[in-house]
Amino acid sequence: MRSRIALWVGLPALAGLLLSTVIPAVAQTSNEPGKKYSPPRMPDGHPDLQGTYDLATITPVERAQGTPLVLTKEQALKQETQRAAQRERADAPIDANRAAPPKGGDGSVGAAGNVGGYNYGWLDPGSTFTVVNGEKRASLIIDPADGRVPPMTDEARKRARAFNARPTSDAQESNDPGLERAPGAYDDPERRPLGERCMLGFGSTSGPPALPDYFYNNLHQIVQTPDSILILTEMVHDARTVRMNAQHLPKNFRLWLGDSVGHWEGDTLVVDTTNFTDKTRFRGSTEDLHVIERFTRVDDKSLLYQFTIDDPATWTKPWTGEYTWPATKQHIYEYACHEANYALTDILKGARLREKEQTGRATK
Repeated sequence: MRSRIALWVGLPALAGLLLSTVIPAVAQTSNEPGKKYSPPRMPDGHPDLQGTYDLATITPVERAQGTPLVLTKEQALKQETQRAAQRERADAPIDANRAAPPKGGDGSVGAAGNVGGYNYGWLDPGSTFTVVNGEKRASLIIDPADGRVPPMTDEARKRARAFNARPTSDAQESNDPGLERAPGAYDDPERRPLGERCMLGFGSTSGPPALPDYFYNNLHQIVQTPDSILILTEMVHDARTVRMNAQHLPKNFRLWLGDSVGHWEGDTLVVDTTNFTDKTRFRGSTEDLHVIERFTRVDDKSLLYQFTIDDPATWTKPWTGEYTWPATKQHIYEYACHEANYALTDILKGARLREKEQTGRATK
């Protein structure tokens, strides 16, 4: 999380600002109209994709049933203005004399019903819709045409019921169970989600596919050589290495982020990833998940990122999404997630003390 500039403009002025910028930045290049964009190139002749990109967006992965893929200028402006107003309210000073929240939380979004966790000022979930081909998009998914993830197979639904309490890479930090429920991932230190333990970014922020986390730490950096390409994710400092023009590892090699192999198709970097482990299930996928990503520089300030998901044992058909990665001059900072955090140690000590008080003897 990096420092932010305070939101000081009033909403009428902000609405005007948003309206003036409704022509997307992705279309505002120095290229002459009608001419095909020619990207800067590396010494080996391939496009230079290097840089840091800010993936924050309010465009969701899926869109509401029956809604079109492309938002009108008026629709986008209205929702972006509403999001700015929410941000302004959330950034208002908190009353120091406010009452304590009710037991179990107030039911709002946040850890344990918003009892603890983050003040909104620490978050950076995005403020604008992603822009592709000059269009404000209502979802990342473009195929199926309805913008929805295809139905899961019967096998996948059975698998999900059997493993719904297991730690997964896409477990959100805000998904603490309520008080009245069956034991879950947060009731056992050895089952806590990988994202909460800061072992792997949650919400598939590291990928593949690399998705917005709608939370904070939205930056990704690409470092490029002829033989390998590094994609560094700010969230939990995950790093993916794409081996160029190589063969996939044998199937008995299973990796947290899969085995990524890349090649160039014209000016597009194509990354093919297999060999996932069953410990990092993307939306309930199997270790046979197959992800194909495409990175294309579309102007001097942005990349078009496209991904296709295929796992016949999980979904009834493959599905595809895309969104723009705008370049940024912001710096990626170290994500020292649990540095000096003794909470879990203290929780375990407290549990042992309670057991001793209840049984009259200590347990290990």
